[in-house]
Amino acid sequence: MEYKLRIADQILADKLEAMGAVLIEGPKYCGKTTLAYQQAKSVLFMADPDTKEQNLALAKTNIKRLLQGDTPRLIDEWQMAPQFWDAVRNEVDKRNDDGQFILTGSAVPPNTEEIFHTGTGRMSWLKLRTMSLWESEDSTGDVSLGALFKSADNVDGESHIDIDKLAFLTCRGGWPKSIMKKSERASLIQANEYYEAVTRYDISRVDNVERDHELAKRLMRSYARNQGSQASAGTILADIKANESDKLSENTIYAYIKALKKIFVIEDSLAWNPNLRSKTAIRTSDTRYFTDPSIATAALGLGPDDLINDLNTFGLFFETLCVRDLRVYADALNGTVYHYRDKNSLECDAVIHLRNGYYGLIEIKLGGDDLINEGANTLKKLASIIDTTKMKSPSFLMVLTGVGNYAYKRSEDGVLVVPIGCLKN
Repeated sequence: MEYKLRIADQILADKLEAMGAVLIEGPKYCGKTTLAYQQAKSVLFMADPDTKEQNLALAKTNIKRLLQGDTPRLIDEWQMAPQFWDAVRNEVDKRNDDGQFILTGSAVPPNTEEIFHTGTGRMSWLKLRTMSLWESEDSTGDVSLGALFKSADNVDGESHIDIDKLAFLTCRGGWPKSIMKKSERASLIQANEYYEAVTRYDISRVDNVERDHELAKRLMRSYARNQGSQASAGTILADIKANESDKLSENTIYAYIKALKKIFVIEDSLAWNPNLRSKTAIRTSDTRYFTDPSIATAALGLGPDDLINDLNTFGLFFETLCVRDLRVYADALNGTVYHYRDKNSLECDAVIHLRNGYYGLIEIKLGGDDLINEGANTLKKLASIIDTTKMKSPSFLMVLTGVGNYAYKRSEDGVLVVPIGCLKN
């Protein structure tokens, strides 16, 4: 199977050049091992059934033996033996050289008490996400997000994604195996099977705590209904009781959400806290998102036709797709994707903030003149209350759309209108 280049390939190469070891984290089946394998010179597969017990025994008695091999040495599913962390850190110190190890894992290790050192100065972290539309070759990549931070004067691009294809891409998700399937039907099955694996096995295996398979499904359905909102655990609990008729507690909801975060199924968006001219109170609650839109559609049993027949629901799932892509692109730019909302309900779907202080404001709309105008008005209102004597002015204001053939800059206010099908990092 031909390897599709990822934006993270260059990020990994840069980190290996700068640091002794790199830890690649992310959801199962997002391509962590494949990414690492492209740059590794030797490999240890901890989960290989033929050598698993032997590897675990050696990890306890002679872990240095498992670290031997050409570098960078890949240790796949390292969290099965958390003592690798300190062993790798110690070995990096002894060798005093960069690019020694790559660790990959699809879960935060359950036994963190076996880790005694933070890894500061030796370890670097790389979060691998599911593939963006640019990486899956569904976006033309005519508009570069990085270029917009340098100049947003000239924007030109064309998208080839119509409403039907967008619905399919939302349900298919960015799973590498789904993207490489020969038929659309096979791609959708792949995404649904990921959801089944999470609820049946992964949510319990993450910390060896037995969790109810059906309850996990009910929680994920509620999360799907509340994505893009700042719903509290209490709100999710009430939603489950109203729609699923079950007796639960908030503590149970918190425990299940925590487990889903540990296996990178959920990645909420942090609140952005800018300097404002007024004393408007900023909401600090995280915004609920799955790491990939296909998880939400699978949880609710929705397919492409269902989304097209319910555009309001489609818009919520499209927002998750856009946040995923923006996160992938922001990672390449040393940036972070935030969400803004204040007590007056002024809300901005995505704020990409770079480490150098530059930032862009983005409203996500499925498409259509009315929604684009609504998004542009929101962006202008938020930009007008930012105190630019204490922080930079926004590099750009963008309405990111699902449908629409072309990217352009509005003459009346300078707001960019960019279809997701022509965006890249």
